[in-house]
Amino acid sequence: MYTKPKIIAIAAVSGGGKTTITSRLNQELNNSRAIYFDDYDVEGPEDIIDWVERGADCNEWSLEPIITDVNNLINSSDVSYILLDYPFSRLHHDLKTIDLTVFIDTPLDIAMGRRLLRDFRIANTEVIMDELSNYLSRGRIGYESMLKTTRPNSDVVVDRALHIDEIIKIIIYEIDNRIES
Repeated sequence: MYTKPKIIAIAAVSGGGKTTITSRLNQELNNSRAIYFDDYDVEGPEDIIDWVERGADCNEWSLEPIITDVNNLINSSDVSYILLDYPFSRLHHDLKTIDLTVFIDTPLDIAMGRRLLRDFRIANTEVIMDELSNYLSRGRIGYESMLKTTRPNSDVVVDRALHIDEIIKIIIYEIDNRIES
């Protein structure tokens, strides 16, 4: 008997732990498949800061390749959970069918530090200083926007200061009690 897979979205600011949590959750849940936002070349606004200043409407992003893959997994008989490493919670009109949204609440300084370590590992000091300057003058508003839009539209908010094992336990508990009951 076919049962539609449960769709679980994991959101956080850039560097907030979406990929780490999604990957680990994918290991813990039976018959799960993960979709990672950064693996897709999705079309979105050219100027992210302008987009944020105009209200950060997630529907300006064309998520067609992600939606195609989600729909293919929904129609797969061997998938129980679809895990989305995805920044928009339920805010995009094409992905309203998400069963559970989790926001990983990461302090912005930690997220920025992780992002620098991840994305600028081999960059010279000048490039890193330019990135930090851009973050302080313009980029931080993008991070703050997520705290005002995505976090309140998530079903569960988890403190990223917790150990990853505890975060996974909380998410599995929420899956069991919110969407499996």
